[in-house]
Amino acid sequence: MIVTRPEGQADSLAEGLRGLGHEVVLCPLVRIESLGDDPIDASPYDWVVVTSANGADELARRLRGRPRRLAAVGPATAAALAAHDLHADIVPAVATQEGLLAELPRPAGRVLVVAAEGARRILVDELEAEFLPLYRTFELTPVPSPEGDLAVLASGSAARAFAALGLELPVVSIGPQTTAAANAAGLRVVAEAETHDVEGILRAVARLAS
Repeated sequence: MIVTRPEGQADSLAEGLRGLGHEVVLCPLVRIESLGDDPIDASPYDWVVVTSANGADELARRLRGRPRRLAAVGPATAAALAAHDLHADIVPAVATQEGLLAELPRPAGRVLVVAAEGARRILVDELEAEFLPLYRTFELTPVPSPEGDLAVLASGSAARAFAALGLELPVVSIGPQTTAAANAAGLRVVAEAETHDVEGILRAVARLAS
C-alpha cells in the first residue's frame, strides 16, 4: 500500500493501514511551502473560512487575536484547528466547499477564505470573500518509483504526481475532488472515502478487502 501524503502528515494513516494488515510504503508526492510569516489580523471579518488542515496550521501560526467565527470545510480541518485551540463554529455534513457554502448563514458579512495558492474559488466567488493564500504545494517525483499494489491519494496534487509516475496501479481517493483529478489524469479509482479524512480512507480500504 503506497501512502502519498506529505512528509510528517502520513503517520496516522500509515498506522491505520498497518492495523488493517497492509504493508505500507511511505512515498510523499507533495511538498508544502509556506507563503509568508506576516501576522493575520482576523478581527475585521465576520467569518474566517479554512479549507484544509494545512491551511489551519498556517492560519494558527500567523494568527493574531481570535476570529469572531470560524468555518472548517470538514472534520480533518476542524481537528487541525482544534489542535491549536481554535474552535470551528461550522463543520458541514458534506466536507466540500459546496457543502460548507450550503450551511454558512446568509448574509455572511465580511468573509476571509484562507487556503492553498490556486485553490478552488467557489466560496470566494459565491460569498464575494477576500482570499488569502497561505501555502503552495509542489508535486514531487520520487526516484526510484515506489512499489506496491494500491495507492492512497489525499489531494488532487498527489493524484497528478502519482499519474506522472506511470505505474498503472489502482488508487483509493479521499474525496470527490481528488477523484476528479485522478480520473482526469487517467488513474483507476477503485474506492472513494465517504468521509474525507483518515477514518474515511481506512473504511474505504477495508471495504475493498471485504
